[in-house]
Amino acid sequence: MAVDQISFQVRSGELVGLLGPNGAGKTTTIKMICCLINPDQGRILLNNRDVMQERFRVLADISAVLEGNRNIYWRLTVRENLKFFTALKGRHFKVLAEKVDYYVNLFGLQGKVDETVRTLSRGMQQKLSIIIALITGSQIVLLDEPTLGLDTKTAHEIRDLFKQVAETERRTIVLTTHDMSLVQEVCGRVIIINHGKIIADSNVRHLMRLFQTKSYQFVVKGRLTAMQIELLFQIPGVEFLEPDPDNDEMSFLANIEDSGVFYQVMNILAMEKSMIQSIERREVDFEKIYLQMIGEQDHGEAKVAF
Repeated sequence: MAVDQISFQVRSGELVGLLGPNGAGKTTTIKMICCLINPDQGRILLNNRDVMQERFRVLADISAVLEGNRNIYWRLTVRENLKFFTALKGRHFKVLAEKVDYYVNLFGLQGKVDETVRTLSRGMQQKLSIIIALITGSQIVLLDEPTLGLDTKTAHEIRDLFKQVAETERRTIVLTTHDMSLVQEVCGRVIIINHGKIIADSNVRHLMRLFQTKSYQFVVKGRLTAMQIELLFQIPGVEFLEPDPDNDEMSFLANIEDSGVFYQVMNILAMEKSMIQSIERREVDFEKIYLQMIGEQDHGEAKVAF
């Protein structure tokens, strides 16, 4: 069973990240919403319409980019793809000309409109797929791994484009991704699925506050003694970082939940009069939050929902 009695709601204008490890049920969920897979039981409602009973009316409100699928025709040009897919939605290309120009310019494809898709880079093909999903004004946009396989520069560009679209258009966007920085920067809310069940459904900032710890990075000049290292390792949450061969210093992280732990660390450093280069507060990383929650659920911990 890919998903097991999951239930969630997404409000109009909301941008939600649907997360989970491979095989968790994310793509299955997206395909059920798109009417590509029929659920064994339960109901899926979009704008108060049952997707099984009013499939064609529901599909008129949905656009999707599915991971691992050719969402565009490679033998057609960019312009021809845009004409074809707008026609499938019952829209006339000329009526959408202004919007087409807007998205083509926004995604940086203005010089490629008459080139065949197969000659474009992977990143440009993905941008075109996303434009097609946005161009007809569908209220609901489903994006399955929209940055998968892209180089870092293109992934950052698409991330910035999502932020711009989210801020300027009232679209309901649900995206699945393994790109935690995309989630942290773009999504207002996350739903985490593991083993076919929802284990978390919360505001991103709320989750980050929930898992916020007083984590500090200590940088010490020179090398610590074996005794100092042994004593530091006895403190829960201490983690040594890889040394920089070009610098004569050591770095370690310490999760300081109370002032007593802080003074304990300072006393260990004072034993050999170790010189502290810097102490910096570390910001919480959403990827670590995600991995921690997946790990806890795998070990039978209760789910988190707000």
